[in-house]
Amino acid sequence: MIRVLVVEDSVTVRKRLCAVLAADADMEVVGEAGDGHEAIERCLALRPDVLTMDMVLPHLSGLSATEYIMAHCPTPILVISSPLNRGELLDTCDALAAGAVDVLDKPEGNEPDGQWEQRLVASVKLVARIRVITHLRARLAAALQPLATAPPAVSVQPPQRPRCALIAIGASTGGPGALAEVLRRLPSQVRAPVLLVLHINEPFGSAFAEWLDGQTARPVGYAQDGEPLAAAAGRVLMAPPDRHLVVQGGRLRLTRDAERNACRPSVDVLFESVARDGSATAAAACLLTGMGRDGAAGLLAVRRAGGRTIAQDEATSVVYGMPREAALLGAAERVLPLGEIGPTLGAWAMPAPWSKESPDE
Repeated sequence: MIRVLVVEDSVTVRKRLCAVLAADADMEVVGEAGDGHEAIERCLALRPDVLTMDMVLPHLSGLSATEYIMAHCPTPILVISSPLNRGELLDTCDALAAGAVDVLDKPEGNEPDGQWEQRLVASVKLVARIRVITHLRARLAAALQPLATAPPAVSVQPPQRPRCALIAIGASTGGPGALAEVLRRLPSQVRAPVLLVLHINEPFGSAFAEWLDGQTARPVGYAQDGEPLAAAAGRVLMAPPDRHLVVQGGRLRLTRDAERNACRPSVDVLFESVARDGSATAAAACLLTGMGRDGAAGLLAVRRAGGRTIAQDEATSVVYGMPREAALLGAAERVLPLGEIGPTLGAWAMPAPWSKESPDE
C-alpha cells in the first residue's frame, strides 16, 4: 500500500486529489496539508511514501517546503503545478533541482473524462518507487554556487588525447539539479559547445532552458535546426521539447523521427549522432541520473568511436538507472560523483595553455 500525503491550498482541488488517489486499491491518503509549514509537520509525523506538492502555498511556499523536506526527511515528491504561470513554472524547476522527483500539470478542465486522473495515479505510483537521497541543495547551498574562474589543480603530464571540442550530456529523473551543478562546475575557460537532452514533461520543458540560463553564467537556449556547431562555442544548447537533437555534418539538426526508448528527445539519438559525425575523438559524452536505459547505448557508441565518456555514480544519482545501464555495458570511461563531473569535463576540454595534461591518460 502506497501512503500518500496531499499538499494543496485549495480545498476543492485537495479533496479532488484525495478522492482520486483513495479510489485506487494500491493507495492510502494518510494526510492532507494546506500550507508549507503544515506539509513539513505532517511529513515528519506521518512519514508518507510519497507527497503531492502544490507550488503556490500560503505562509511557506511549496518550493521552500520541498527544499526542507528533501534536506531533512527525504521523501519522493510529485509536484502538481499550473503550467500557465511563468513564475510557478520557474519555481517548479527549482523544486525539481531541490530534489522533487517529477511534475504533473494541473488539470485545465478540458481533458477527456478520467484522463488526467489516470495520469495522476500513474505518476504517484511511479514517483513512489524512487529511493530518494538526502538532497544537498539546502544543506550545502554554498557548494553549488558558480565556481571561480580558477580551474581545479591537476597533475602535470603531456596530453596524449586531443582536447574535447564538444560536450554532450543526457539526463532524466533528477536531471535539473544535476545539470545545473555540472554546468556551474564547468570552468568558464571552456569554449566547447555543450549539447543537452533532458527528459521533462511538457509544458514544463519549455521553461527549463530559461531556468537553467539563470543557474549558470554560461548562456543556455534551445538549439536551432541548421545552426553551425562552430557558432555554438561557449553556449549550452538543449533539445527542444518533442524534437531529437543530432549533430550532422558540423551542424545541429532537429528531427521528429520515431521515439527511442519511449523518448523524444532521446539521449541515445544525440550521442549516436556524435559518434557518427566523425568528431567523436574530440568529443566528451556524459550520462547523468535518470530512470530507464536511454543514453547507455549511445554512450558506448561514443566511447567506441574514440570519445571520452562519463556516467554519474550511484551514490549521487537520484535514480541510478541510465548511468547504471551505461556502466554495465562498459560505456563509461569514468564513473564519477556529481561534483567531479564538471571539473573533469573541464580538464578534458580546457584550451591550451591552461593545462599541460589530461587527467587520466
